[in-house]
Amino acid sequence: MSYMRINIGPIHPSTHGVLRLVVDLDGDTVKNVEPHIGFLHRGVEKLMETRMYMQNPSYTEKLDYVAPMGWDELYVNSVEMALNSEVKEGAQYARMILLEFQRIASHLLWLGTFCNDVGQMFTMFMWTFRERAKVLKLLEDVSGSRMFYVNMRIGGLVRQLPPDFASRAYALTDYLESHIKEYPDVLDSNGIFMERTKGIGKLSKEEAINWGVSGPVLRASGIEKDVRKDLPYYFYGKTKFNIPTSMQGDAYARYKVRYSEMFESISIIRQALEMMPKNSDVVGLPIKLIGPQAKSDIIMNRRELPRGEGLIYMVPDKQRPYRIYLRSPTYTNLQVLPSIAKEIKLADLFSILGSLDIVMAEIDK
Repeated sequence: MSYMRINIGPIHPSTHGVLRLVVDLDGDTVKNVEPHIGFLHRGVEKLMETRMYMQNPSYTEKLDYVAPMGWDELYVNSVEMALNSEVKEGAQYARMILLEFQRIASHLLWLGTFCNDVGQMFTMFMWTFRERAKVLKLLEDVSGSRMFYVNMRIGGLVRQLPPDFASRAYALTDYLESHIKEYPDVLDSNGIFMERTKGIGKLSKEEAINWGVSGPVLRASGIEKDVRKDLPYYFYGKTKFNIPTSMQGDAYARYKVRYSEMFESISIIRQALEMMPKNSDVVGLPIKLIGPQAKSDIIMNRRELPRGEGLIYMVPDKQRPYRIYLRSPTYTNLQVLPSIAKEIKLADLFSILGSLDIVMAEIDK
């Protein structure tokens, strides 16, 4: 039997960037879908091998432009490992707090755009961006930039935290908690949202393991795995937080996992603020374009980014990475799309793709 083949993207808004999908249809039933990537490819890894160490954070931040601080911190910490450089205690707490605020901002943007994907009312988009703007304002006041922060330095941050940082951070967690609690009242009672997420795009535990997915996509299929718990970094080992999971493995489960993660991030921020030494110095070393005298040890470093497990494999040289490889969680997560999008209706394709929370700049690195 021959099917109708159509191209979706690479500029369709619901493809979340320059992703092209080649879809075979029988009527409005998807028989096969093939993701085509590479429309945004910039050769970031090779570019990083030609730049001195601290010239590279501006590249890593543009991988996941929704949560740029995550890749920034992962890369800078990998350079710190190559140098055997210690991160100041106060800076470790500060990084934890900033990374968790970044995670919340990322999940808020995802939820707002996902609601648009599934035809949900515009209210949720406005609500999530209202909350996200509060988080971005704090990150802007800390770093001096609203989107690409480039705020990490060897051993700490680029500058001291604002004097009122702790009080503002506490107040922001209270604000976020009170407003995010209202979301299920709108979503779980909305017939359109429930119909387009419940039972849609089911990914079994076995498939999730075999495909090597990570982050909320993995945890929504029943696998309780989180780098912050499995290989604790900074002071995550001293904080108490749960790993939200679900056994359903559908688009709704992926929403619920991310929704619950925002509350866990709020809890982590509050604990870190409580444990953080008062008036501690968080400023790292100044940038020196000659580069650090890194050792030749091979570095493999990983983090729990908002979209899953990010990994850097680096062979350091004296002034720049000799070789560097970036494992993007969304690159791996996108691979499951053809498997879980068979025999679905075409309209549900965008629900499933949106639930994976991809960022093409991270995939087309």
